[in-house]
Amino acid sequence: MSLRSSPVASQVGATPSVAGTRAQALIRSIEGWPALLRGLLFVLLGAVAGLGQVPFALPLATMAVLLVVMHLAAEGRLGFWRGWAFGAGYAVLTLHWIVEPFLVEPERTGWLAPLGLLAMAGGFGLFWAVPFGLTRRLGLGPLGLAALWTGAEMVRALALTGFPWVLVGHIWSETPIAQLAAVVGVHGLTLLTLLAAALLASPRLPVVLRLLPVPLLAAGVLLLGPGPAPDAGGPLVRIVQPNIPQAEKWDPELVPKHHQRLIDLSRGSQPADLVVWPETAPSDLLEWAGPLLAAATQAAGGAPLATGIARADEEGRYFNSLAVVDGAGRVGNLYDKAHLVPFGEYMPFRETLSRWGLRGVAEFQGLGFQAGPGAALVDIPGIGLARPLICYEGIFAEEIGPGQTGQDRPRLLLLVTNDAWFGSFAGPQQHLALGRLRAIEQGLPMVRSANTGISAMIDGTGRVMASLPLNQEGAIEAVLPPALAPTFYARMGDAPIVLLLLALGILAKLGPERRRGLDPIRQRS
Repeated sequence: MSLRSSPVASQVGATPSVAGTRAQALIRSIEGWPALLRGLLFVLLGAVAGLGQVPFALPLATMAVLLVVMHLAAEGRLGFWRGWAFGAGYAVLTLHWIVEPFLVEPERTGWLAPLGLLAMAGGFGLFWAVPFGLTRRLGLGPLGLAALWTGAEMVRALALTGFPWVLVGHIWSETPIAQLAAVVGVHGLTLLTLLAAALLASPRLPVVLRLLPVPLLAAGVLLLGPGPAPDAGGPLVRIVQPNIPQAEKWDPELVPKHHQRLIDLSRGSQPADLVVWPETAPSDLLEWAGPLLAAATQAAGGAPLATGIARADEEGRYFNSLAVVDGAGRVGNLYDKAHLVPFGEYMPFRETLSRWGLRGVAEFQGLGFQAGPGAALVDIPGIGLARPLICYEGIFAEEIGPGQTGQDRPRLLLLVTNDAWFGSFAGPQQHLALGRLRAIEQGLPMVRSANTGISAMIDGTGRVMASLPLNQEGAIEAVLPPALAPTFYARMGDAPIVLLLLALGILAKLGPERRRGLDPIRQRS
């Protein structure tokens, strides 16, 4: 049966465009290729789709590929293995930096680098294979794929401790469209992106419906507006970036030099209200670091210090922590990192895997870190409450909000990290972009201190007000931007998106005769 004479097409009263007909012809010619070549094509398509992510930041490249994928969905030509190949190709390009932690000690873990990348790509591909496979099995078409795909990304953000890195919605992080995260969050951005591709790839629909997501995405430009007015009398924050290579960080002979660098960078041209050091900045445990912390606060003119630092408890367990030290060098507030990096800060199935000589690449003293009790706030003298985030924790929008919109709302987000583990290209830049999205979602400024960069002061609209580039030693002195009013996302979180996904799923599953041509799988000739 030809497309023009299909019941669905005749019901809607539309015919495919010339471009659409050519696309269908190309798709059908590809079906004649050997299976291996078709699989490699989907790997390549996934890699091209990854160009929308930082550091490439080419969202239109992603949109072009998504249009192709949605055309394939409308033709009923997707499936589990094609989704897996597409996701694997996307992961190889966007997450290639995953090999960097294994290369810090190449003699011990270098052999794991290619295996780590392959395992990451293969596992990532499974999250996209499921919606692709279900779309074909259930006959859902583009609209159904958009809903299932968004749902799969939300699952990926939570399952197996979660990994919400390079989500589809992240492609807009360098554009004004990112401001929509204040309303719908990154999962809402993912849904809008996939819906835009799905509707544009549905030529039977009226133009007004096909273009519906375009003004919604463009609304981000209107939300951007002017930045918050700077507060001339606001707190001055000195953000320290010591730039200590990871391979040298724990060298006993170099530790005194590292500590002196931290002290020297804590001094400034003017009195600061807060000094911030990065994740595990001191090489000593908190229990032994008293003299260093006192010397640092003295060098800073009595300003409080917030620093990442490792500590041990009475039972000999280690924690990756953030300590707030007052002007006299005394620890006032303490936060233990709650969301640890699997295979990095701790090893799942440790007893079994240790028999093979495997341990986490970022373990401390040869042992894994213990997770803290959960999200918490710390009080910074003279500034107020801060929501501490240690490295990996800054990628989880779900763990920062919603709910903190009243008296317990923090004045700022305080992120300390050691991005030396991520290399000097894509990893640190992607991590910075995720931090900017967290600031937009909450309407809160973020102070970001990174060992080797990129350290930054970020306002509540995600603008970088001051920064230090990668692999540069130095310190930023910047006034803390004001906190904005609680955003819609800060109040509601992802609940509206979950409800919308359920509604879309129901709509996509309705029969074509009830959907009046919305989201049909086209009849193949």
